[in-house]
Amino acid sequence: MATIDSVKTLLLRFRDERDWKQFHTLKNLIISLNLESAELLELTQWKTDEELSSLQNDDRFRQALKDECADVFLYLLLIAEESGIDLLQAAQDKIAKNAQRYPVDQSYGSARKYTELKALARGQEDER
Repeated sequence: MATIDSVKTLLLRFRDERDWKQFHTLKNLIISLNLESAELLELTQWKTDEELSSLQNDDRFRQALKDECADVFLYLLLIAEESGIDLLQAAQDKIAKNAQRYPVDQSYGSARKYTELKALARGQEDER
């Protein structure tokens, strides 16, 4: 089973064999990530949730989805490498931060942003 480190090693070898690091500035990598994210988004364009749900059984759609997800992931790995970010640690830190921003008792079943939740909580405190 592949690990993030083994995929990163493979990716960096692929990049270096082609002398592409010269093009991989932080700005260029972030732009490329966004372009690939747009290609992922394009797979959903003009489709309803029901159509997308049924497309998950379509081999061509699944392959396109898989390819675009991989492109996004690979650019994210390159951005993290260029920036010295440990993605797994960053993800754990962000989950912990979000747990504080979105307490279960205030956010359960709600799509409200944490700033709205704070305002609602303050309003409830003011009513007391």
